Amino acid sequence: MARITRRGVLLGGTAMGALAACGQTGTQTAPEAAVGTTATPAAAPVAPTSSAPAGWIDGTEMAARIASGETTSLAEVNAAIARTKAVNGQLNALATEIFDTARAEAGHTPAGPYQGVPTFIKDLHNWNGAQTWYGSRAFKGFDPGKDDPLPAKWRAEGVVVLGKSTSPEMGLMASTEALVTGETCNPWDTTRIVGGSSGGSAALVAARVVPFAHASDGGGSIRIPASTCGVFGLKPSRGQLPAHGPEAPPVDISVQHAVTISVRDSINLFRDTQTNDGTFAPLAPDLKPVGRRLKIGFTTDAPAGTPVAPETKAALEDVAKLCTDLGHEVVAWKPPFSGQEFIDHFLLYWAAGAAEFAQQASDYSGKPVGPDIIEPWTLGLTNMFLSRQDEMDATVAWLKNFESVYDTGFSDIDVLLTPTTGSPAVKLGEQAPTVDYEILYDRVITFAAFTAPMNVAGAASMSVPLAWTDGGLPVGAMFSGKRGDDPLLFELALELEQARPWAGKVPPVSAF
Repeated sequence: MARITRRGVLLGGTAMGALAACGQTGTQTAPEAAVGTTATPAAAPVAPTSSAPAGWIDGTEMAARIASGETTSLAEVNAAIARTKAVNGQLNALATEIFDTARAEAGHTPAGPYQGVPTFIKDLHNWNGAQTWYGSRAFKGFDPGKDDPLPAKWRAEGVVVLGKSTSPEMGLMASTEALVTGETCNPWDTTRIVGGSSGGSAALVAARVVPFAHASDGGGSIRIPASTCGVFGLKPSRGQLPAHGPEAPPVDISVQHAVTISVRDSINLFRDTQTNDGTFAPLAPDLKPVGRRLKIGFTTDAPAGTPVAPETKAALEDVAKLCTDLGHEVVAWKPPFSGQEFIDHFLLYWAAGAAEFAQQASDYSGKPVGPDIIEPWTLGLTNMFLSRQDEMDATVAWLKNFESVYDTGFSDIDVLLTPTTGSPAVKLGEQAPTVDYEILYDRVITFAAFTAPMNVAGAASMSVPLAWTDGGLPVGAMFSGKRGDDPLLFELALELEQARPWAGKVPPVSAF
């Protein structure tokens, strides 16, 4: 393939947000093998347990116990490393491990509110001292040389990072099956996907290896794996938390935060890393379950009319009833935009990010853009961009206008309730990057049918683990607001967590 050309405005999306520092500060070090291996199959899924696993605590409680002297950072880091080793053979959720570095850091309890709580950073983002693969064979040996902005804040807050969690190549997939690391398996059923692109983080948190892990979301990548793995994941509003360097892309769709078990861990991480640049008020220190009754728009229909699995519809009907039982008003809702038109513009913009990544991969590896360095799905998106690049100006203009269109859907509601995904977790291989491009395209837009509009609108959105199928698979309920509605969603999440607790719902593959 010839060198990819750029038309000024194509930079953006997950790929470009993550790669902002790649060409400027990264260096090539001695080649290092990816940790990923072929996971060992586990037993078939079982129904979740009803009580919290003995000995498990969330990150907020762990930090408090370290601060009080009841435990130490080194003890918690060693325990988390042992848990990682116990389950990763079945999950394959670790892209890079830095256990020795983590132990050294924990030996001198880090300053900051987290006091050395162990965690993982998603492999799309840089942590100084750890190889970054970007889920790609092309970046073997890449040493970022510095932290990305949000991971830098996490370091300042005192977490200890055990390694990098797996991601699909450049976060471009809704399943974490990168060729460089292999399939990451769902702890609820290891024959199924974890979602993407924060799949490794969600799997490790669901398996109770760590209480929270870093995640990012450019089209659903926090919420989709949160749904498939049965954990909590809030996508922050654009601008609430650091996401990239000083140069924002023309349509800023990618944000970073975390996947957690407890809502309060998500709240505390959000508050402790908030940008506080005057765009939004600082998150209140004493958020409580939402006090007022809300008007909640509700639909189980995908915006573009793609099919939604019957068990997903049934699960969301049950969540809607829960909201009604709590006193909220639940009303039917329809999107104020054409779902098919949205997909057409969004995926062209997504493809532009893939094309830019392909060129970065070529520049770093010294090899021409092609199947030797990038995966077939990435290559397919790149070809789509090249065939339609003359449409980019119109697409960027359409997407820039989308926030105002999206907001009209909230003229008569406070919050929107939909499924997070079009179905529970599908079988491994169905969304592998090697599947024929046209077949995979249809599968991706059917599975990841609900999440991307909130990225383009810059809106707050969260997947809440409120339902499981009869076969024991999680089904996330997605609650969304407008840009800046993060506090409202957190308050609603606290109420839902009280009404239908999920900390005790533990998958068959678990460290507890």
